Amino acid sequence: MALDQIKIPAVFMRGGTSNAVVFKQSDLPADRALWDEIFLAAIGSPDPNGRQLDGMGGGISSLSKVCVIGPPSREDADIDYTFAQVAVKDAVVDYSSNCGNMSSAMGPFAVDEGLVQVSGDSAYVRIHNTNTGKIIHSRFPLDGGRAAVDGDMVLQGVAGTGAPVRLEFEDPGGASTDRLLPTGRPVDRIEADGFGAIDVSLVDATNACLFVRAGDIGLTGTEMSDEIDADSALMDRLEELRCRVSVTMGIASSLDDAAAKPSIPKIGIVTGPQQAPTLSGANLAADGMDLLARMISLGNCHRALPLTGALCLTVAARIPGTVVHDVTRPPEDYSEDLHIAQPSGLTISCATVTRSGEAWFADRACVYRTARRIFEGNILVPSSRVTEVIAAEHSAAAE
Repeated sequence: MALDQIKIPAVFMRGGTSNAVVFKQSDLPADRALWDEIFLAAIGSPDPNGRQLDGMGGGISSLSKVCVIGPPSREDADIDYTFAQVAVKDAVVDYSSNCGNMSSAMGPFAVDEGLVQVSGDSAYVRIHNTNTGKIIHSRFPLDGGRAAVDGDMVLQGVAGTGAPVRLEFEDPGGASTDRLLPTGRPVDRIEADGFGAIDVSLVDATNACLFVRAGDIGLTGTEMSDEIDADSALMDRLEELRCRVSVTMGIASSLDDAAAKPSIPKIGIVTGPQQAPTLSGANLAADGMDLLARMISLGNCHRALPLTGALCLTVAARIPGTVVHDVTRPPEDYSEDLHIAQPSGLTISCATVTRSGEAWFADRACVYRTARRIFEGNILVPSSRVTEVIAAEHSAAAE
């Protein structure tokens, strides 16, 4: 008798300000074309109600993610990490970008699963993100041979404290387009429905992003995420702009193709330092920040900055002429940390950017996160949703 549900070993983890279901590659079908239906069923998509109650998702993009860890395909890495962004309302699984927040959980996962051998009081794991082809260095403390959880680091947007995970993104430029500035310019003027001609900066570091000044789209920059999400006319105009920019950046070949790749470019809305509210009810003082930002992906304004978006912001802030640089408080030293105000508080990051002739290069970008293994066991997936997967697996077993 066929089982109503199939079991797949998995771990549910928090990485930074995101959650994801994490699989070992060896527990999934060898044919990656079969992964999408498993991921959709596990997360609970598509859900026209936007709640994902029939899966592990949380109804917003930062809580609708899957990660897959496998053996390294490069000599300079200890593990391969593939990220899948699962749409909430649509049957879409997008592999075109990385999740920086969940990157912070990949080293701890690999250590706790015995995929990487460690000793002493700290671990160093080299992560190859297959989505972008980039290497991430992860450093974190150990507790009894496993990734430490307890610590005194406060991560804005996450309750309590945790053990710090330092992430160093090596050569992060061109993760999606092969160029830090895909058009070769720090600012471009784009014609977009509803906005007319508007200045944007197109930057590709850890993930491709488009940045726009809040005032140019009728915002102050201090609006909270729910307020932005509720403005359907604005969100529609921003999506149309995102699709046009996707074609301009060479990510998509057409507007339809851009709509089918919803996770990049991410949209960054920026403005200069000013007093701003947070989700906790506290107010951030203008003199405690270097710039103020909101970020949108998959039609959702993030409650905390996506890590790759924050790092791309940091790189853009160090390139003269970008709209981000123009609104950022001028630093005394460009090697200083950048304090970015966002709905959950402050994100602190750093980047090393150099210029050679007319071209800009991002040498390194780094940030601290925390991570925690929350649940381990099996994901139960209704067999009715993955009949093709089951048939393929049975066929392989019979051979």
